[in-house]
Amino acid sequence: MNRFTLLALQILVAVVAIGLWQLLTTVPMFGSIVLPPFFFSTPGKVAERIVKWVVEGTIWRHLVVTLIESMLAFVIGSLAGALVGFWFARQQTVAAVFDPYVKMMNALPRVVLAPIFALWLGLGIWSKVALGITLVFFVVFFNVYQGVKEASTTLVDNARMLGMSERQLLRHVYWPSALSWMFSSLHTSVGFAVVGAVVGEYLGASAGLGYLIQQAEGVFDVAGVFAGMIVLALFVVLIDTLVSRVEHRLLIWRPRAGDRQG
Repeated sequence: MNRFTLLALQILVAVVAIGLWQLLTTVPMFGSIVLPPFFFSTPGKVAERIVKWVVEGTIWRHLVVTLIESMLAFVIGSLAGALVGFWFARQQTVAAVFDPYVKMMNALPRVVLAPIFALWLGLGIWSKVALGITLVFFVVFFNVYQGVKEASTTLVDNARMLGMSERQLLRHVYWPSALSWMFSSLHTSVGFAVVGAVVGEYLGASAGLGYLIQQAEGVFDVAGVFAGMIVLALFVVLIDTLVSRVEHRLLIWRPRAGDRQG
């Protein structure tokens, strides 16, 4: 499937979903409207609210705040997860000692940590960044750890036979093995970084998309809630697209799925 066809099908799915939303919230069926506009709003009202935010400039301040929080959480959490995951994979004794503690920390519900971070770091951006880091870190950590562990033993043995030093092994064998796993986790981490920022804003902030959604929800402004969620979704898709471009550049050496067959 070529890129144009794929894009057309993706747009078609969005058009059909919006069309169904409009239909079910405006056209009576079986004597009543299936989705009452009071609870589900309508695509037209949501679009009007987004346009109003853009024209008035309301959305930009909140978007920038969420962007800063999300990117800080994404970068710090990803770097920390990659480095610690790589270290654990290369130091089996360390991994064995800390294994139960890592699993315990990963099992903690992150929402419970949000009020604690707010208490420790205040209601500024760093409490949201900290929450986002806890979500991103473990996703990247486990993927990088597994990626290094999955490095081909045959390739490692051959590299050692050719006289590669430990540093050269790290650079030319282990890191390339971990990169595919790491970038796979980064796509998920983008969403988690934004979720951490938005949840933190929702629980206590003075700006951000989470704050905007919380304010709209507080006055039963359903159109505002849906508008905030749509802007948030588009925001995540944009960041994920940027991650995909970086992945394509860094993993250009990796054969495509179709090339591996035959």
